[in-house]
Amino acid sequence: MTNYMIGKVLQERYQIVQSLGAGVFGQTYISVDIEHPNNPKCVVKQLKVTSLQPSFLQDLRLRFLTETRTLKHLGHHKQIPQLISCFEENERFYLVQEFIEGHSLSAELPENKNPEHFWSENDVVKFLKDVLSILEYVHSQGVIHCDVKPENLIRRARDGKLVLIDFGSIQPVDFGKDEVLPIYSIPVTSLGYIPPEQFIGQTQPSSDIYALGMIAIQALTGLTPLQLKKHPSNNEVLWRSRNTAVSDYVAAIISKMTRYNHQERFKTTSDVLQALKHIPVDAAAQIIDAEYTVYSDTPQNNSYFRSSKSEKSDSSPLLTGMKIGLAANSAIIGFGAYSLMNHSPVSGENQTLSEAQKEFQSGDLQGAIALVKSIPSDSNVYPEAQATIGEWQQEWQVAAQKYEAAKIASEQKRWGDVITSTVDIPDISYWQTKTDVLVKKAQAYIELHKDEYLAKAYEKAAEKDFSAALHYLRQIPKETSDGELIAQKLAEYEQKQLVRATYLLQQAYNQAELGKFNTAIEYLQEVPEGTPAFAKARVKLAEYNSKKRIIAKLDKAAASELKSAIDNTDSFIRSRSTTRINDFQMGTYLHEVNIQ
Repeated sequence: MTNYMIGKVLQERYQIVQSLGAGVFGQTYISVDIEHPNNPKCVVKQLKVTSLQPSFLQDLRLRFLTETRTLKHLGHHKQIPQLISCFEENERFYLVQEFIEGHSLSAELPENKNPEHFWSENDVVKFLKDVLSILEYVHSQGVIHCDVKPENLIRRARDGKLVLIDFGSIQPVDFGKDEVLPIYSIPVTSLGYIPPEQFIGQTQPSSDIYALGMIAIQALTGLTPLQLKKHPSNNEVLWRSRNTAVSDYVAAIISKMTRYNHQERFKTTSDVLQALKHIPVDAAAQIIDAEYTVYSDTPQNNSYFRSSKSEKSDSSPLLTGMKIGLAANSAIIGFGAYSLMNHSPVSGENQTLSEAQKEFQSGDLQGAIALVKSIPSDSNVYPEAQATIGEWQQEWQVAAQKYEAAKIASEQKRWGDVITSTVDIPDISYWQTKTDVLVKKAQAYIELHKDEYLAKAYEKAAEKDFSAALHYLRQIPKETSDGELIAQKLAEYEQKQLVRATYLLQQAYNQAELGKFNTAIEYLQEVPEGTPAFAKARVKLAEYNSKKRIIAKLDKAAASELKSAIDNTDSFIRSRSTTRINDFQMGTYLHEVNIQ
């Protein structure tokens, strides 16, 4: 609730007239300077205060005064708003900055998946260079922005320049041991742009680079960060497809900007700018296969796959990590083309394959296989035909299993499971027709009860139980009337579940380093299943339980030794030499390394 601020006058000068919304570090408003004759607009940012304890406020006050000096100096840059004033009023801290007339970058980014609206590579490179030059200056002043996103980049009306706004990182995200993860107070518009390390208090200059890279991906794909898929094992962003009009070199730069582990990203904005300066003139036509050569049967195809030594020597070090995958993709595409050009089946055999495919799609697997086996072994397409048999058998088995699972779920009225069990069913008309009947029945039921599922999802999300919230949302097909809302909430809750899992794991590490293994184990037991942190949590649970048992044995031994010393005054073990936990330097032995 921010409406209570509308109309208020701060410092008997700045009258709040409109709310601009919330950011990571506070609430922003438009105000007018009623002392100035022209009543110019300015931006007022009220910083978040998480505690009103006198000691906390005093510490924050000192930091506020120190860091506002830096913000004042940042305003000297032509693409950063000037800091007009900063003050404290009623134990609240405020920044007053220049108002930038214009529109946010959000208005320029593609809003759908239509390639016609995507930015070109040149536009993206120009954008990156422009914002990186701003961030380079910001970082040189010892400041990390912490909330780079489209809403905080304004296209200034008077000159068309991009301006970076919303500098309010006076108070970092606080992960005190008695506080819950503050993800729930972070605006959804910031989620996806904020990198993982920022949620656990390990913000780096490369955190801003990550956010900027995510905007570049959005410009090239039309997908917001929350709509992008992540690799299940390493959580890297999967963003590039055949429709993405970007060269391998520029794609490598953007991927390095957005690596999940901040240690694997560009360290500084200068590093990124340097890489952008060396974009090859013919970058869009380049195929990165410098270290991996593929040979076919003909000299013509050898020239297509082989790269010369001169090309190899000119290859950029930036691309080294991408060469294997890109070369492999090139090889697969090349061999496919070669097979089609040099081994086209004769018309009769082609007709046989076509008839077999129709039989397969109609539901006669054995008849389709019999037709394929009728192709002579000396035919050019014989190897391909034999491979097709194996593929059909495998697809048929998967489709049959999915149908059976959906049928059982339907009989038990587990309508959500009917939907999920038919996801990615193989493209076989016979089985798709059968499962469509079950799916439509389930969808009809869920459409009637979707509001109930939504309410349960919201309730669980409010309780910070994102696993349960996601379970309810996944029961609702995306094809329902609220499909767009469901998709948005799925992406939002998946992101929040990931952040919460990372936070819980980090807290467990912190507690273990203090020797508090019981508390650490409690945190680990809360890590939700299905997140990248879950596997690590299982390993750490076993480790911490083992360490807890070791400490218990040491405590027992120490107590027994002390009792023996007291009971036997002649013992050669004196009380002053009693074994203690500290003697084993457990703090060093059990040292934890923070997760990345």
